[in-house]
Amino acid sequence: MYILKKLLLPSAPSYLAVNFKKLDTDRTNELKKHISEKYFQSDRDYLSSPEGKEDFEDHLFRRLNNFRENIITWLDSSVKLKGAKILEIGCGTGSSTVALAEQGADVIGVDIVGKDLVVAENRCKIYDVQAQFVNANAVDVHKIFKNTDFDLIVFFAALEHMTMQERIAAISSTYKMLKKNKFWCITGSPNRLWYFDDHTSCLPFFHWLPDDLAFKYSKFSPRKTISGQYREANDSSMLHFLRRGRGISYHEFEIAIGNVNSLEIVNSLALFNRGRSLIRRILWQFKPQGKYERFLINVGNNVHRGFYQPYLDLIIKKTTD
Repeated sequence: MYILKKLLLPSAPSYLAVNFKKLDTDRTNELKKHISEKYFQSDRDYLSSPEGKEDFEDHLFRRLNNFRENIITWLDSSVKLKGAKILEIGCGTGSSTVALAEQGADVIGVDIVGKDLVVAENRCKIYDVQAQFVNANAVDVHKIFKNTDFDLIVFFAALEHMTMQERIAAISSTYKMLKKNKFWCITGSPNRLWYFDDHTSCLPFFHWLPDDLAFKYSKFSPRKTISGQYREANDSSMLHFLRRGRGISYHEFEIAIGNVNSLEIVNSLALFNRGRSLIRRILWQFKPQGKYERFLINVGNNVHRGFYQPYLDLIIKKTTD
């Protein structure tokens, strides 16, 4: 199984892997304690459930390992991270921040959830890396950092948790912040055009449903945190539902920035990873997902293939001032 995994997705290059910091037992226990108390607020019932255990492992090491082996390798292939000034929007509990900072990037992490930032700050201290954190909404960062020159602005699994108005405003304003030849990135956001929602509901065609219908249909989700939560539709519950993640597609980009065919898409994570593995590339051709991608390409607008992947993971180079 290990050999197959490595064939499907090779390890990070040695020049990046050498910077991966390891924790000893004491620091690992410190991180466990902090995540449990500050993020999960010692919710024993949830943490003892199968879903809670998975969630805890994600926040402890799994996300960091994925960022290191997958996202960091991809980003560094287009934007050299060492010495880069990076605005990281949606830093959460800091796994992605550590992955960026240990490569020598100068990182400012932004998140709207205060308790997440408490964990992120502590995580960086435990890993002995430097980063700055700001509690803010993504639609406001262009005001907060209006005089800062960033090499890369990256949205880590964040845009799908915004309302449509917030999403378009955030894309537009952050793209305008960048100077010519700098980079804008989205990663970890589920594609609204995809036929299965494995991000929020774990249901087929859920992304395609109008919000009101999706709200009511959520009761059929196999995820208990979704199926048992949304019963009475009001402004508050609908907003909470939308923030769980409704997907994003190239349509927001055309509204926020302009014709997507005019954008210089430097890289797509899915295409990049298939380029790293011949076996992965061959298998994709025969999977239902690969066939569906080809269907989207055939019937859709002539946009970059990165907009037809299960998740939107794109690096865009700004070519104008």
